[in-house]
Amino acid sequence: MTVSRWAPDARERLETAALDLFVENGYEETTVAQIADRAGLNRATYFRHFADKREVLFGGEDVLAGLFANAIRAASPDATLTECLRAAFAAAGAAMTPAQRAKAAQRVRVVAANTEVQERGLLKHARIARSISAALRARGEDDLTARLGAEVAMLAFTVAVERWMKADDGEPFPVHAAAALSDLQTRAAELDSRSRLSV
Repeated sequence: MTVSRWAPDARERLETAALDLFVENGYEETTVAQIADRAGLNRATYFRHFADKREVLFGGEDVLAGLFANAIRAASPDATLTECLRAAFAAAGAAMTPAQRAKAAQRVRVVAANTEVQERGLLKHARIARSISAALRARGEDDLTARLGAEVAMLAFTVAVERWMKADDGEPFPVHAAAALSDLQTRAAELDSRSRLSV
């Protein structure tokens, strides 16, 4: 039975159906019509939620960009850049739920197998980084510091996702993200001392 196109969970149904089909049949071999049919919806409903087939893989990235930026803007006026990034990762917990962990693993498999999809992923990555950078600049950070903060945040986010998918400890995503950020900062601080030791 086809679900009403106004079903409140239509977007989630489409995302779940797409990921399952991409894993089962391959990204290239899966059509929008098949995704809509698996979700019990129609093509028109699909295009109300996603611009194209690739977008179903990255629709959540826009949500993350908003969560990150809003959390940074809402941080205490005297918060350090690191504290702002931690606030952003804490806010990401609203989107990076336990239910999303299995989908994240599926998404990684699909993206790794398709160059076209990887390119869209890089664009989304850059968009989130720009959002973070803009939020940091709005707090008074200079352009270079804001850009560096955004890139560090995105690397920490990527590392955290990898660890989160592999972990069996039940820790929520923000815990992994905060740990990844701390690890990156520690390693960055060690770069100069390591280079001296190698001379």
